[in-house]
Amino acid sequence: MRTMSDMRKGGSQDEVIPIVDRNIISERNTDDEAGDTDICNSAASVFLTIISVLLLVCTFPFSMFFCIKVIQEYERAVIFRLGRVKKGGAVGPGLFFIIPCIDQCSIIDLRTVSFDVPPQEILTKDSVTVSVDAVVYYNIRAPMAAVCNVADYSKSTRLLSATTLRNILGTKTLSELLADRENIATDLKSMIDTATDPWGIDIERVEVKDVRLPQNLQRAMAAEAEATREARAKVIGAEGEQKAARALKEASDIISSSPAALQLRYLQTLATISSEKNSTIVFPIPIDLLSSFCKKKEE
Repeated sequence: MRTMSDMRKGGSQDEVIPIVDRNIISERNTDDEAGDTDICNSAASVFLTIISVLLLVCTFPFSMFFCIKVIQEYERAVIFRLGRVKKGGAVGPGLFFIIPCIDQCSIIDLRTVSFDVPPQEILTKDSVTVSVDAVVYYNIRAPMAAVCNVADYSKSTRLLSATTLRNILGTKTLSELLADRENIATDLKSMIDTATDPWGIDIERVEVKDVRLPQNLQRAMAAEAEATREARAKVIGAEGEQKAARALKEASDIISSSPAALQLRYLQTLATISSEKNSTIVFPIPIDLLSSFCKKKEE
């Protein structure tokens, strides 16, 4: 290659060829096309707006019934003018003005909404089939996102809640499902809230409402619970008999150490029987006395 000094010495005149990046050219063409499109859209928007205003003026005052809208305190309105969201975002509450020919209005309710998740047939982690339903409470936090980011936020939230319920409960055992409902509800709320956040929806509360078990499983669990209660009752009865026998042994040791104590016990028993006004009174006979009679007969 020839250097600059060689070129100067030779006195030759070389042409300078500019190098143009194709990406820059394509971006310029895209910008030009976008600019032309914006100009066309602006011109069409201005033209349609003028026509609509003229129609409103010609039909005044009847057109005012279609131009004036009133929404409640708990509602917001998202206005689309010629397919684009009107500047300023959601409007309301109160009175606002629209152009019927070119404006489209979507009313969003900001109050808390509740719905029931249909019963879901779920196979738990320990291979038990149960039917579970739940209830979900939510509200709209961002009306713009609820209208622009999802086609039907109510239907989408219902389907997502049912799917999330099946996914979460499928990782739990039957005992966890019956005993740990609070943590399950917290996990459900967290997952549904994370998924619906781009839609402008805030999940307030999720509750597992009912868990339905198969009939054969209910009978098996009832039999198991009954057997457990019977075993516990037998253990408690045996412990009571053991304590009673120990107490009787201690009482017998005390009475045997003093002969007069046994006689006092006899008298106390007679007093108890006589206080009940019984016609029959039983006199206890000491076994020692009978044994002495038996010995005399043998002699």
